[in-house]
Amino acid sequence: MKTLKSIAIIFLTVFVTQQINAQVAKVNSANSIMTVFGTSNIHDWDMKAEKMSGDASFKIENGKLAAIDKLTYAVEVESLKSGKSGMDKNAYNALDTKKHKTINYNLTKVTKISDTGSNSYSIETIGNLTIAGQTKQVPITFNVQLNGSKLTFSGKVKINMTHYNVEPPKALMGTVKTGEDLTLDFKVLYN
Repeated sequence: MKTLKSIAIIFLTVFVTQQINAQVAKVNSANSIMTVFGTSNIHDWDMKAEKMSGDASFKIENGKLAAIDKLTYAVEVESLKSGKSGMDKNAYNALDTKKHKTINYNLTKVTKISDTGSNSYSIETIGNLTIAGQTKQVPITFNVQLNGSKLTFSGKVKINMTHYNVEPPKALMGTVKTGEDLTLDFKVLYN
């Protein structure tokens, strides 16, 4: 009887492990991209993030993405580069990088996971976005590609700087003014 019980426990353990596979992954900064796009009264501009981190916890059932339990993402603000040192300095001052070193995203809820085919998913979420010490809840729809134990999250989110108490930067004694609205465009690999 004990042998039969032991075999049943082993079988169930193997079966459940094969069917539901929990994964933990970290941001692969070298293979991830985040760009901030903005406007000014002179020209459009962009800044690319050079340093980012974060982690994810997700479940795979029968080879399909079934749940995302945790998703965090952080960008070192002073790693955002435009290629123009004066613009970078104005952005860092506006974001008060002496007090607030990172921009952070923390998933709070997944509202829907849709299988779009070929190991691709559309995931509707709510999360907390923290910029310059101010946290706001934002809805984000991620496009997710599952490749083994790797997940690539991509998408765009529009924000208004003033909602985070960030004064849009100015230059040349106020003659160049940055617009309030920004677009965060990202493709982030977790593995």
